[in-house]
Amino acid sequence: MIVHRLLYTLSAGTEPGGATVELPDLDQETITALVPKVILFNDEWHTFEEVINQIIKATGCSTEKAERLTWEVHELGKAMVFEGEMSDCLRVSSILEEIKLHTHIEC
Repeated sequence: MIVHRLLYTLSAGTEPGGATVELPDLDQETITALVPKVILFNDEWHTFEEVINQIIKATGCSTEKAERLTWEVHELGKAMVFEGEMSDCLRVSSILEEIKLHTHIEC
């Protein structure tokens, strides 16, 4: 995984040529921020049922979770509906966009 290689490189603490560099501490919040996430945005065109069904299709989550996520999108304008490997995020985003839902992948 890219994150693990990045963390390994950073933890080595050396530049080419052997010079030691000062590295920042990487806490769990920093590492978590590097995990790709699929963000789903609210729109005025899709019904709740359409969004719920598409979230289930894309993520395999339960109906209850899909309902919670759909309400979060509705209330806040967006919600993180999935996080994981980039290839999985691309797949989830693609399935959500099959019905023209607007998504964004962020790390």
